[in-house]
Amino acid sequence: MNLQEFVAKKYDKTIAACSNEELYCALLEMSKEASGQKPTNDSKKKVYYISAEFLIGKLLSNNLINLGLYDDVKAELAEAGKDLIEIESMELEPSLGNGGLGRLAACFLDSIATLGLNGDGVGLNYHFGLFKQVFKDNQQFTEPNEWITDESWLTPSTRSYQVPFAHFDLVSTLYDIDVPGYKTATKNRLRLFDLGSVDSSLIHDGINFDKTNILKNLTLFLYPDDSDRQGELLRIFQQYFMVSNAAQLLIDEATEKGSNLHDLADYAVVQINDTHPSMVIPELIRLLTERGIELDEAIEIVKSMTAYTNHTILAEALEKWPLDFLEEVVPHLVPIIKELDRRIKEQGLADSVQIIDESGRVHMAHMDIHYGYSVNGVAALHTDILKTSELKPFYDLYPEKFNNKTNGITFRRWLMHCNSSLTHYLDQLLGGDYHHDASALEEFLNFKDDAAVKDKLESIKFHNKRKLQRFLEAHQGVTINPDSIFDIQIKRLHEYKRQQMNALYVIHKYLDIKAGNIPARPLTVFCQN
Repeated sequence: MNLQEFVAKKYDKTIAACSNEELYCALLEMSKEASGQKPTNDSKKKVYYISAEFLIGKLLSNNLINLGLYDDVKAELAEAGKDLIEIESMELEPSLGNGGLGRLAACFLDSIATLGLNGDGVGLNYHFGLFKQVFKDNQQFTEPNEWITDESWLTPSTRSYQVPFAHFDLVSTLYDIDVPGYKTATKNRLRLFDLGSVDSSLIHDGINFDKTNILKNLTLFLYPDDSDRQGELLRIFQQYFMVSNAAQLLIDEATEKGSNLHDLADYAVVQINDTHPSMVIPELIRLLTERGIELDEAIEIVKSMTAYTNHTILAEALEKWPLDFLEEVVPHLVPIIKELDRRIKEQGLADSVQIIDESGRVHMAHMDIHYGYSVNGVAALHTDILKTSELKPFYDLYPEKFNNKTNGITFRRWLMHCNSSLTHYLDQLLGGDYHHDASALEEFLNFKDDAAVKDKLESIKFHNKRKLQRFLEAHQGVTINPDSIFDIQIKRLHEYKRQQMNALYVIHKYLDIKAGNIPARPLTVFCQN
């Protein structure tokens, strides 16, 4: 069914007669229907990529590209006088991630699906994400970033799990977002757990809310403010809710395929994306022992099926939860964590690699490294630093566990969608193999000394800068110099992030120019909130 047939069925209109919002809803439904017709990957072993964040971005064009519909839809819209870019502006970006950790997770989901591997992402369905940044009268304000509407990429699932906490149990709801690979026969999914009792009326004065009412606040926000004890406890509630649901899901799916749980590692592998999902290790051990497996065997099973991605060498980013906090939220995990720590202490290892330190804090990354089979950094230099400095005591213990996985990008999104002029030129030079296999782009190096190619690339770049110039003139009444260097930041201004450093750099550069130090080429700085 082409778009016109779909629109006629949905609205009894022509494409030309539809509003951009109607066309967006039609395209969303059309692409969901197309991906819904694809079966999920049914191979025996499955990756469960557990992450607090999935920065998946707007999905419409990415999914249309992966489903092989993009060019036809774009042409059909253009023929009716409609612009796909304008229609995309109707889409609200899912508020499920914030930074590099979440973007890496999203890239891996796209890659896993395109490679035809069996793997789902597992996280939480945050209703308002981190926050929306707005400026009023030159002052910064934060507001809830509401993105869930009646028309969204979320599809309700029938799966539901009971998650035990110290003083109550919570029953989850599950939503799926399909992840179609690039022109693949199957699809994977992003599985997002939620609570039906979440209540946005708790929010007041920007993004402040009652942190004590777990039944109503658990999935309101990504990374709720943890500057007080209740905020820290809420993060533990979130993290355990995420991993308990994930662990129960993978056990169910494995047993449905025929696992007897003794062979669980033949059916499932867990990727722990940074330390937020670390409690999946004791939770899996708890669930296996509850199902009749002896503790020693349960620990060995979990060790053989869990892997850990380290994202940063900053010590403050490696979570360390006080034992009394865990006792207050998940007391049933504490005996298991203590037992895991006892086994490490029994080996007479250095204090620097203990799971529970002398202050009674649980080092989540230490637990991940001891009780997993793989530790990876996200860039070659980063991984080398982990081996030689930050995690050297662990590397000395387990050199075979350490490996590197360099961050990549979803290049189809950033080429075929964002830069059609460059895409068409690359197609002329290289053919289309790189659409599926990024390594084919290495052939582009054959043209590094070709003056005509360099001239063409400069022309494409200038063409794109002129497009931005015209857009800003039309929508903001701002005139910019397309011959200047464009310095663009597209990120929230966060007081503890490098974005603040960029703001200070811009101020310094401005004062430097005012003092007479004129740059060799004009500079235009952009900041998008």
